[in-house]
Parts: sequence; structure tokens; C-alpha cells
Amino acid sequence: MREVLIVVRKELIDAFRDRKGMAAALFYPLLGPILLLALFAVIGQTVGAETDQRLELAVGGANNGPALVEFLRQNEVDLTTAPTESRAAVLAGDLPVVLEIGPGFQAALDAGQPAPISLIADTSRQTGSITVDRVRELLDQFSAQTAATRLRTQGLDPALIVPLTIAEVDVATEQSRAAAFLNLAPYFIIFALFLGGAGIAIDTTVGERDRRSLEPLLLTGVPRSRLVLGKMLAALALTLLIVIETLLAFALVINLIPVIGTLDVPVSFPPMAIMLVFLIIAPIILLAVALQMIIATVSSNFKEAQSYLMFLPLIPALPGMFLAFLPVKPALWNMLIPTFGQQLLINQVVRGEQPNLAHALISAGVTLLTGLALTLLVLRLYQREQILFKPASG
Repeated sequence: MREVLIVVRKELIDAFRDRKGMAAALFYPLLGPILLLALFAVIGQTVGAETDQRLELAVGGANNGPALVEFLRQNEVDLTTAPTESRAAVLAGDLPVVLEIGPGFQAALDAGQPAPISLIADTSRQTGSITVDRVRELLDQFSAQTAATRLRTQGLDPALIVPLTIAEVDVATEQSRAAAFLNLAPYFIIFALFLGGAGIAIDTTVGERDRRSLEPLLLTGVPRSRLVLGKMLAALALTLLIVIETLLAFALVINLIPVIGTLDVPVSFPPMAIMLVFLIIAPIILLAVALQMIIATVSSNFKEAQSYLMFLPLIPALPGMFLAFLPVKPALWNMLIPTFGQQLLINQVVRGEQPNLAHALISAGVTLLTGLALTLLVLRLYQREQILFKPASG
């Protein structure tokens, strides 16, 4: 055990001596929280600008619908004249929406007939979608008001055309509504975890072989298994540090940055949630480090290992990105997939839900067993003499 600790100490000292490499390793985990903060800021400013300011609407053929125009003005809509090529203006993004009133609009309205209008919008553009919804809501109000007036003139109760009274009951909690903005968090957490110890994993394996310092190290008389375990524990320690840094950075962004309030969404990441997320992802650390050690060991040189390990985080992290758009309900089968089950559990914690204990234990157990199996593979690789001269094969 003493030899293992000596190796751990030596590798960590060497890692922290490389100030540029360590600065990069500690900066990468901050990218996720920074991007999340930027996302909040952009969405908050966009939503705030479209909902708080007076509605401005370009109208074509305003003279054809005086009743509708007057209704819009009474609802504090600033009306402007639509350009001749209104469709081209909307397509180019110059206007979010244009209302066109045809020549027969007022005549149809006075005759009690459906009065046609055109609402021109580009649904492929997210910018301006709130403005389009506000215009559509006003048109629905005008339509309902006109229908009620027609019924009253016929001596009928307007309630006759409203057969249903719908009461919407939203069972979403404040935290689960906020989670819609935090669905990318598992992606960034897993990405940081699999990238964190890559530098030290490369430097202590293929890096030492390139520097021709691996052979003297393996010939010191210390069992190779202890040397390898020391290197792995050093990478584990650094990865653990980066995981803690990532979680604290997310907590800072979610809890303390006031820009989140611009969305009027109560978001929180309490200490208990941070601890739960840490416990959920802790088993992945061994798996990540073992994979890094294997890839670095079998690589031909430092640059090749670096190239492979830069892409490694994408494989386990991509499901987290898909979960942001295609939510999956946690089930036993997906707990059997390392990293995927953990990302589902993290989503539950972020939503303020209590993860299923059995799911958490199964996910942790499968991931730990996979990590241990890969660790044994690392130890086996270093029992081969070929490891000193070229990548191990088979």
C-alpha cells in the first residue's frame, strides 16, 4: 500500500507542476455552467423583450377591417402598414408576423359570415414566436367577442356555443418547470467527468513510454499492479476534484446568478440535490478512469491518445443531450446501461423528484462492476512486456 501512495503522490505532484495543463483541466468543467448561464441570459432577454414591450403589428389592408383594427388598438397594439411584399419580409426575418385583411372582410363580418384573414409567420424561426402567439390570442378574443355579439342579436345566450368549460390543472412543481431549462446539465456533468482525468491518464502511460521513463519505472522491483493502481488513483483523485468543481459551478449558476430570474422561473439546486447527484455519478469515476487508462495505454503515441480521449466523452454524454429533447422514463432496463441510467437519475433530481432507490443501486452496481472489470484489464495490459515498446494488442 505504501508503494501505491508514493506513486499517487508523485503523479499528482507532476500533474500540478504542469500549470498550463492543469489550468486547462480545471477550466473545461466550467464550460457547461458558463454555457448554461449564457443560455439563460439569451432566453431571458428574448422572452422579456417580447412579453414586456407593447405589441407592434404590421397590417395589410387595414381599411378592409375597421372593426378589427379598432379592437386591436383598444388592446394597445401599435399598428403599422405592412410592406407590399409582406411574405418576403417575414421570410427574411424583417417582421415576425404580418396580418393581412382581405377586401371582403368587413362585408362578411356584417353579413354574419366567416371573415377570412391571413396571419403570415415563419414558424421555423424561434425569434418572434411569442409575438405570433400574442397576435393569435388577440384574434381568438375578437372572434369569440364577435360570435357572442351575433348570438345576442338573435336573442340567444352566447354560452350555447361553449359546450365545455375546461379547467386546466397543472401538477408540475416549480422545480420541475424549471428543469426544462436544466435538461442539458447531465450532458455537461458527464462530459466533464470523462474529460477530467484524461491529461494525467495520458501522461502517466503513453507519455512515460514516449519519454522512455516507463521501462525504468516498471523495473524498480515494485509490483506492476501497485504502480498501475497508483497511477489510476492519481487520475481518480483529479477526476474527483473536477466532478466536485463542476457540481459547485452548476450550483453557483443555478442558485446565485440573478439573470435566472429574468425568466420568472424559480430554479434551485439545494445542497441535498448536489449530494444526491454526486452519489449518483461517483461510480462512473472508476469507469471513466479505467477507460482512459486503457485507451492511453494501447495508443501508439501521446498525440494519438490525446485525439482518442478528446472524443471519448461524447459517447457517454450524448444520451444526456438527447434526453433534453426526448425524455425517457426511468426503468430497470436503462439502469443496466452505465452512464445512461445515471443521467436519467440526475434528471429526476434536477426536477425535484426522488429517484427510485432500487434504480440507483442497480445503476451504481452495474457501473462499478464494469469499472472493476476494466481496471482488471488495465492491470493485465501492464503485465505484458510489449507495453514497454509498442501498443498492446489483443
